[in-house]
Amino acid sequence: MALLAILEYPDPRLRLTSQPVEAFDASLGRLVDDLCETLRASKGIGLAAPQTGDRRQVLVIDLSGGKAEPEIYINPEILASTAPGLVEESCLSVPGVVGNVVRATQVRVRARDRSGEAFERDLEGMSAVCLQHEMDHLVGKLFVDRLPLLRRLRFRFAASRARAQAA
Repeated sequence: MALLAILEYPDPRLRLTSQPVEAFDASLGRLVDDLCETLRASKGIGLAAPQTGDRRQVLVIDLSGGKAEPEIYINPEILASTAPGLVEESCLSVPGVVGNVVRATQVRVRARDRSGEAFERDLEGMSAVCLQHEMDHLVGKLFVDRLPLLRRLRFRFAASRARAQAA
């Protein structure tokens, strides 16, 4: 297993769309293991493959604080969502930024496990929110894209100013 580098905004690779996994092979197994190890080391609760530069539709979630094995979702799709709520989010790829966004707090998801077996699962609360957040990464979307317009504009202005100062 290896720790993977986590891409940070404004890296353009964060905006790319991921591809469905077709080969459930050793390469996929290594990616899943590396994502799990990287998630544990980052002390985050979710990580998607695109955040590490890999364009496969793979994500891992661990709300246990490292006390349990991360949940693995490959080629996930939301079948149903209900109970929208305002939730506070942050992201390993957008360090130092926290904001409130609207997400469903109950979802039904269909995905595959690391061996390719399909499963469906009902998630509630932070598990549902985290899954949606990580699934956004699979289509090149960041949580800051869901912030209210004024907050989103302030974020973009501050980020471009920071880039200009660093140059």
